[in-house]
Amino acid sequence: MGWLKRLFGMEKPADAQTNPAPVESAPDGGEISPERVGLSGEYDQSGLAKRVALAFDQDSELADIDRLWVAQTGGTVVLKGEVPSQQILNKMVSVANNVNGATNVDTDQVQIG
Repeated sequence: MGWLKRLFGMEKPADAQTNPAPVESAPDGGEISPERVGLSGEYDQSGLAKRVALAFDQDSELADIDRLWVAQTGGTVVLKGEVPSQQILNKMVSVANNVNGATNVDTDQVQIG
């Protein structure tokens, strides 16, 4: 089961991208902040976390990690759970940092094992 399905209960939309351009305004009529841009450029409160999950789905080395969860607090990507190795965690941090809107990756709640 992929990251998007496991974490958000959704299939990957046909037009999903990890770094889409915003296609609408924020609810207040202003510009959508980078961490609130959804998979297809729409406003999404969890947009950054969903786009990081999509990026993990697109990496064959990370696609099958199933004991880790992705959340966000503003522009900070929060990873929590367990990963098999420090090397995998380092790669996940790198992938997450390459998603537009990610300002930091918090791994304090991740265990290696």
